[in-house]
Amino acid sequence: QVQLVESGGGLVQPGGSLRLSCAASGFTLDYYAIGWFHQAPGKEREGVSCIKGRAGSTYYADSVKGRFTISRDNAKNTVYLQMNDLKPEDTAVYYCAAGPPVSENTWYLRGLYRIWGQGTQVTVSS
Repeated sequence: QVQLVESGGGLVQPGGSLRLSCAASGFTLDYYAIGWFHQAPGKEREGVSCIKGRAGSTYYADSVKGRFTISRDNAKNTVYLQMNDLKPEDTAVYYCAAGPPVSENTWYLRGLYRIWGQGTQVTVSS
């Protein structure tokens, strides 16, 4: 069964850190671009970060540059999103998704991604 499973969400205070994991089963992650998206209540799902397959180029939304880092562990078939200096506006459900090769101009287009996880809640609050 082809699927992605996110984990690592939770409640954290402003300035805190979380590491999200996106584990794949039924297919090999490193052939795909893996994106992280988030969706806050009443808002559209937006791209947060992406790591390309093989070459491993990375992309970030302006709002998270310098705070979030995406990485992959091919041996574990898992992609991670390290989130530091979290802010209340980062509160959302975070989804990972697998898609075809992307570029800096397309990575955030959620319609390109074909396999989605179920999401994990991140809440940043004091």
